[in-house]
Amino acid sequence: MTTEIVVFAVLFLIVSGMGFVASRWRRPDDIASLHEWGLGGRNFGTWITWFLVGGDLYTAYTFVAVPALLFGAGATGFFAVPYTVIVYPLVMLVLIRLWSVSHVHGLVTPADFVRARFGSPTLALLVAITGIVATMPYIALQLVGIEAVLKTMGVTGDLPIIIAFAILAAYTYQSGLRAPALIAFVKDSLIYVVILVAIIYIPTQLGGWESIFGAAQAKFEATPAPTDGILLNANNQLQYVTLALGSALALFLYPHSVTGVLASKNRNVIKRNMSALPAYSVLLGLIALLGYMAIAAGVKPIGTDVNTVVPQLFERMFPDWFAGVAFAAVGIGALVPAAIMSIAAANLFTRNIYREYIKRDATDAQEAAASKIASLVVKVGAVLCILLIDPQFSIDLQLIGGVIILQTLPSVALGLFTRWFHRAGLIAGWVAGMTAGMVMLYNIANPATKHAHFGGSAFSLEKLGLDTKMTIYAGFLALIVNLVVAVLGTIIARSAKVADGPDATSETDYTADEGDPRVRDLEVTSST
Repeated sequence: MTTEIVVFAVLFLIVSGMGFVASRWRRPDDIASLHEWGLGGRNFGTWITWFLVGGDLYTAYTFVAVPALLFGAGATGFFAVPYTVIVYPLVMLVLIRLWSVSHVHGLVTPADFVRARFGSPTLALLVAITGIVATMPYIALQLVGIEAVLKTMGVTGDLPIIIAFAILAAYTYQSGLRAPALIAFVKDSLIYVVILVAIIYIPTQLGGWESIFGAAQAKFEATPAPTDGILLNANNQLQYVTLALGSALALFLYPHSVTGVLASKNRNVIKRNMSALPAYSVLLGLIALLGYMAIAAGVKPIGTDVNTVVPQLFERMFPDWFAGVAFAAVGIGALVPAAIMSIAAANLFTRNIYREYIKRDATDAQEAAASKIASLVVKVGAVLCILLIDPQFSIDLQLIGGVIILQTLPSVALGLFTRWFHRAGLIAGWVAGMTAGMVMLYNIANPATKHAHFGGSAFSLEKLGLDTKMTIYAGFLALIVNLVVAVLGTIIARSAKVADGPDATSETDYTADEGDPRVRDLEVTSST
């Protein structure tokens, strides 16, 4: 146990040191602007972007929660694999258009784009608030990974988590996006090494893959549930498909995903990364199988925290020194996405609340200062989430976050391709979709965690009066409601000749590339 703690602490401190050194890595003459502090100078090449975006999307939560879901429910947990397979070709064309228009106008956030495209500060404010609210529990969930590791090593209490996030806050404040970009190299390398060793070594100690899958099947047959098992069934297939598709649509709507993409130096960097990032899906599939290995190894959760099964598997199967390396991989895997998420949420506050409503004439330096302070506030909020809320419930909040962020799809993703939607219709659609999503989530219970409300994202079709046991992803239904209302609202607004906002972009802005002479700053207008 002592060896594990020492190895974990040493690697954690080395990476933290890299976070502080990152302030001098590729440093410009002046870092006091959101383009430098919040987007790393918009000059990251293919390799840096690969590690940054990959490190951003594949988090500590993924490392412990995906296999934990397989441990508890079986095949349903594999939804994460197909959604990461389809997401990259799905979003490639969207992201290069967003990068181009943001490059031309100096946009920093998705809400910046909505403000420019639809000429509506109100709609931009809704998108900004949605992004912040959806991101907060996601940051808190990174603590779940660290907490699971600490529990396994016998370290209890809240102080270690507070110290870890205090260090994270300090080097993020100093270095901005350069810190997680540099640390991501170490984080991804550690995770690849740990997973490849685990996937090769652990099965040899458990009697091979036939024994592992046999143990998993025996467990689910002994405790049958309508949606559990090593194969999907009629009750959970629709949920699986809609959850995979909905998660794919949501992934790059999160502001931290957009931040990693906007930091790229040109369109080709994005194209190469969207083509290569599916390689991470292979790793994710291997990570998921750790859940079945934990079943075969006879691992039991610590208390009711099923997220501890993977750290316990590592502790049981690996020598102490390598278990420490594995625990460090999980802990460091929390730092990279938490840093990017807090920066992205802070940028939303600064550009779309502070600059729009508090100080419209803010200088670049004032924006950077405001964003630094906001990033600290976001981290404090994330720590409070995990300290004050049952960790099992906080995991449910991640599913809620996906339902929330999906409601920005019509204005952000579709807005990149069409100006047909009226801003009034988009606002009405957002309100309807968000309301529908919250009502459905409120009516989802989770008997396993004893939560009568907000117990997950699998909405029973029985609640709609249908004679079936099938469930569907609540975010998918909420998005349909959003789109229908947005279309009807647009038709009504245009029929009534309601004034629409000005479009500050042009068609050629969406194909601009590095070095384009049309690059210019977007002026903030007073339209409503």
